[in-house]
Amino acid sequence: MIEIQHIGKTFGDRVILQDISAQFKPGMCNLIIGASGSGKTVLIKCIVDLIQADKGSIFFDGVELGKMHKEQRKELRNNIGMLFQGNALFDSMTVEENVKFPLDMLSDFSELEKIEKVTKILARVNLDGVNNKYPAEISGGMKKRVGLARALVLNPKYLFCDEPNSGLDPQTSMVIDKLIHELTVENNITTIVVTHDMNSVMEIGDYILYLHQGHKEWEGNKEDIIYCKNELLNNFIFASDFLQDAKTQRMLEDKQ
Repeated sequence: MIEIQHIGKTFGDRVILQDISAQFKPGMCNLIIGASGSGKTVLIKCIVDLIQADKGSIFFDGVELGKMHKEQRKELRNNIGMLFQGNALFDSMTVEENVKFPLDMLSDFSELEKIEKVTKILARVNLDGVNNKYPAEISGGMKKRVGLARALVLNPKYLFCDEPNSGLDPQTSMVIDKLIHELTVENNITTIVVTHDMNSVMEIGDYILYLHQGHKEWEGNKEDIIYCKNELLNNFIFASDFLQDAKTQRMLEDKQ
């Protein structure tokens, strides 16, 4: 579990995050949503220790990040998987080499063991037989699955996904959402997803944290959001026809 308590961050005179507290539990897809500039990316960077919060505390399974010694921080980094918005694949490397990269950098496995692990995780994300292809030779959805495989090849305890459906069509986005949710549950991973995709909210939103101008405005799950009365949240989510239709359908069902 990841717990954040009263996180605050400013850049100069600009307040980016103010008094954010939340619990992100294992085996669940924890989503952070909000408009551009709401503080989502800064919050994630604070959690993964890319930038330091000015106030508050961050705990990984009860251990406070700010009090970890060097070896604990190294172990933590090895237990974090990242799925980047732009995939961040190396164009000059094959799919196999891309996925194997974290193993090369951070593990003591033999070359045979590394290849076995890469082949296994590629099969799990439905990418059998693409080991020797290059990123330019596969589709956008396949690249995203390669990125997911690379994020998971070290069996991390924590998975961070930054806009995993960015640039994907709705059908492919559903495939990625399903994979993230399945792998989270199967491996009891604490998964945090930053997203603007309201379809994802309704499909995999086990826990949803809504930020507005650096404040925690609302929290709940995909069921709660249907009945939400928060005006700011409703103004944000009603930009999505999908979610508006979902709310309308649920209201009709309740009247029957």
